[in-house]
Formats: sequence, structure tokens, C-alpha cells
Amino acid sequence: MKSGFVAVVGKPNSGKSTLINALIGRKISIVSEKPQTTRFKLRGILTLPEAQIVFVDTPGFHQPKDALGQYLNSQVTGTIKEVDLVLFLVDASSEITDEDRQLADEIKKSNLPCLVVLTKKDLCLEEQIEEARKSVEQMLTPNDWISLSAVEREGLDELILKIISFLPEGPALYPEDMVTDYPLTIQAAEIVREKVLTHTYQEVPHSVAVEILRIEERPEKNLLEIYAEIYVEKDSQKKIVIGKEGSMIKKIGTEARQELEFLTGKKIFLDLHVKVKEKWREKESFVKKIYRS
Repeated sequence: MKSGFVAVVGKPNSGKSTLINALIGRKISIVSEKPQTTRFKLRGILTLPEAQIVFVDTPGFHQPKDALGQYLNSQVTGTIKEVDLVLFLVDASSEITDEDRQLADEIKKSNLPCLVVLTKKDLCLEEQIEEARKSVEQMLTPNDWISLSAVEREGLDELILKIISFLPEGPALYPEDMVTDYPLTIQAAEIVREKVLTHTYQEVPHSVAVEILRIEERPEKNLLEIYAEIYVEKDSQKKIVIGKEGSMIKKIGTEARQELEFLTGKKIFLDLHVKVKEKWREKESFVKKIYRS
């Protein structure tokens, strides 16, 4: 039996969350076209007869502009120091950027085994994949390579075999039926935030945060009551999230509740309130409060 932790790192929109969800076979991380969607080090657990792989989904590595950005990058660099293998995801359909280069430097500093994953193969010509590979070779020398498409599920089996080859011998770290070790408070907050991102388009993507205030269980009714606050930075954003006569917040709440009911197998009462917290992304204490994990 082999087991170990695998960091999944890359710049924003390199396909980290999509890949982990495809490998686990269940939605662990929220997915959005908007950068900086992932804000927690979310762990997805894949248990096989011969191995248990614990994937750590990290925020997209980027040029930080505020306390939130600095915190997200620290989650990436911190994770690289704590795992057995680094999966360095590079979007083969786009140009190599300074963010890719800086992340490659962090990986080199770690001295950990590195497997480069060229993603979005379904959007590329073979020449683009080869060009991406040559560009990465100028940044670091990985232990192995693979190109794949998580959306098309092409290359996933081969990737798993490659990952297992790098893991140490050891017992399973989690029960075999567990697919994530994150508490419901974080899962619920992320599901609500995903619905906000989905429906507010360009208006509030980086300015929204969700905090679960409390979860109360009513076992006699097979019911969970979840109370949450959605934070934005401006009154105009609050109006967008609430919508005309509450239409947007109702849509967000309905979709989040349905997904939470599927996740928990219980009825959900979801109470959402929107609050303005000016420039919260620049306030380190507030960022740490929201994203403590």
C-alpha cells in the first residue's frame, strides 16, 4: 500500500479544481472561469486498492495586490513544503507567464519530486503542447510529464499511475469512504460563494466572501439550519447580490440549498444575509478570520 499528499499548484485558471474533481469523481472544489476562485487548501481523497492519494487543491498563484492575495499565495507556498509530490499544472492552451515562472522557482526551492501536468489538451494542437513543454523546461527540470484533458477525462488513469509511483509506502491516512476532510462549514461557504460567482458575472468576483455563522442540527426533522453572511465591499455590490426585490439572493440560496441537500442527504434551511465590509481584502485580520483553516 502507498499513501501520501500531493499538492496541485498552478496559476489561476490552470485547471486545478477541475482536475481534482475529475480524479475524485465528486465535486470537492468549486469551479469558475473567474481567477482566484479557490481560496482554501481543499483536500480531496482518492482511495484505490493499492494506494490512497490525498490531493491538496491550492489557490491560483498570482501577483498579489492586497492582503487577500498575499494570504492566497502563502497557502500555495506553504503547501509545497508539506507534501510528498507537487503536481505543477500548466495551461498548454495559453502563454507561459511570470506567475508560472515564479511558481516554478518555489517548486525548485522545495526539492520535492515534481510532475508537470500540461492541462486543457482538448483545446490544443500537438504543436502547442510541445511548445508548452519546451517553455517549462526552461523554468525547471521535472521528474515526469503528462498532458491531459480533465474535461474529456483523457489521461487521468495514466496520471494516477504516475502519481502512485512517487508516493511512499504506508497505510491509508483516511477511512476509505471519505472523499474530503474539510468540515461542512467550509464546504457550505464555498458552495454559496460559487453560486454568487456564477450569477454575478464580472460585478463582484473578488469582492465576495462567505462566512458560516453557525449550523444547527434538527435530527427529529432530518434538518440542518445553516446561517451565513455574504460580504461584499460596496453598497452597489450588495444591491447586485440581493437583486431586484430579492430575486438574485433567492436564486443563489435555492441553488446552494439544493447542492447542500445532495451533499448531506438532509433537508437544508439556508439563511443568507449580505453585508458591506469596505476594503475587506486589504484587512489582514479579517482575511484570516474568514479563511482560518
